[in-house]
Amino acid sequence: MKAVTWHGQRDVRVEEVPDPFVQEPTDAVIRVTTSNICGSDLHLYEPLSPFMGVGDILGHESMGQVVEVGSAVGNLKVGDRVSIPFQISCGHCWMCQQQLYTQCETTQVREHGTGAALFGFSKLYGEVAGGQAEYLRVPQAQFTHIPLPEGPADDRFAYLSDILPTAWQGVDYAAVPEGGTLVVLGLGPIGDFACRIAQHKGYRVIGVDLVPERLGRVRARGIEVVDLNEVEEIGDAIRDMTGGRGPDSVLDAVGMEAHGSPATSFVQKAAGLLPKAVSAPIMEHAGVDRLNALYSAIDIVRRGGTISLSGVYGGAADPMPLMTMFDKQIQLRMGQCNIKRWVPEIMPLLTDADPLGVDTFATHRVPLSEAPEMYRKFQKKEDGVVKVQLKPEL
Repeated sequence: MKAVTWHGQRDVRVEEVPDPFVQEPTDAVIRVTTSNICGSDLHLYEPLSPFMGVGDILGHESMGQVVEVGSAVGNLKVGDRVSIPFQISCGHCWMCQQQLYTQCETTQVREHGTGAALFGFSKLYGEVAGGQAEYLRVPQAQFTHIPLPEGPADDRFAYLSDILPTAWQGVDYAAVPEGGTLVVLGLGPIGDFACRIAQHKGYRVIGVDLVPERLGRVRARGIEVVDLNEVEEIGDAIRDMTGGRGPDSVLDAVGMEAHGSPATSFVQKAAGLLPKAVSAPIMEHAGVDRLNALYSAIDIVRRGGTISLSGVYGGAADPMPLMTMFDKQIQLRMGQCNIKRWVPEIMPLLTDADPLGVDTFATHRVPLSEAPEMYRKFQKKEDGVVKVQLKPEL
């Protein structure tokens, strides 16, 4: 089959690889009909490259049709249409019973001290082949799938595997009070969806970014935006918009991709040039994140407010302004999304009148063969790229 494979920093290729097959009774194989490029994939494209292996298959936002099943996959059967959550979870361990599926005790990658195994996401999370491919093997398939109805086009359900539940969890974790204000930092796919979800829930929403296309998408839905290119100090600008107090909640949808920290950017890039035996410990244990967005969130949020982190951070020893956080009584919530925890709340919005605009959310729908060029454009923020769908059958 054809698949998108990793070959080095900023070097992904589409090449022929062996077809996946059922290896365990709890496995299934799906024929992929849509697999998206995620902002997290860009972390593997450059800053987290020390944890990648040549030939690793990328992608963790996939959906399709079941073509093969093991003997212990429950009610899942050949022909079923499914979305595949990005984390692999068993559904029956203690953590799964708490709906903490990203901490599944059956698939935890204990070698690296991380949570549940993830599709297409480096040695840190199990080095499981991802779904930017024609076919995908799904371990723990008895639980690691979301049943989908037949009929609606893929766009209706293409984001259930990651960014839509991730944005939903981010808004939930933000704990916005009734009638309150949420500031969303970063209007990429997750930040964009977070704005739409918060607006749907009736909150005042202020989106912040510096990319014109992203600001335009959110503004077009009647949401207030702040262009970072037009303000001297984002905290002062937001306080001016909120009566001097600041917003009740801030959602950081930026993470380690944040601009504004040249020294950290240098460390990330320099580490990627070192031998992996040297660079991986640096990336895993040193303070190497670009924390500009998080520092902004701490400054912006009102006293007693809540910060929700949806953006991915990778450094284990980053400096945090604990005195300020303690003084302001800030609540901080974060973590990989527990996808299936939120599906019952989201699914009615996908089988109704599309209030979140999922049908038109993608900016690019391209054949799998165009993945390398789309990775490049997505990282460079060219050609209005916000969300790319890869279509193996095009």
